[in-house]
Amino acid sequence: MAAETKDIASLPFEKALAQLEEIVNRLESGKVDLEQSITIYERGEALRKHCEALLKDAEARIEKITLKADGTPAGTEPLDAG
Repeated sequence: MAAETKDIASLPFEKALAQLEEIVNRLESGKVDLEQSITIYERGEALRKHCEALLKDAEARIEKITLKADGTPAGTEPLDAG
């Protein structure tokens, strides 16, 4: 993992998404030289993967909420990571 992307794993979703949006805006502006574009694109790709993983984890937890017959929450089941 490149030094520029090591810190991504510890970012909460909201901060990672904000950084990704900033990168997209910078790339779309066309005011970034080629070498810098490549560097920030790579970071953006790592941020995208991190956000996607966090969303999948959240989705899996939400899907594990159990409901009673009347539709009210009954509790949760452990996440089946396998």
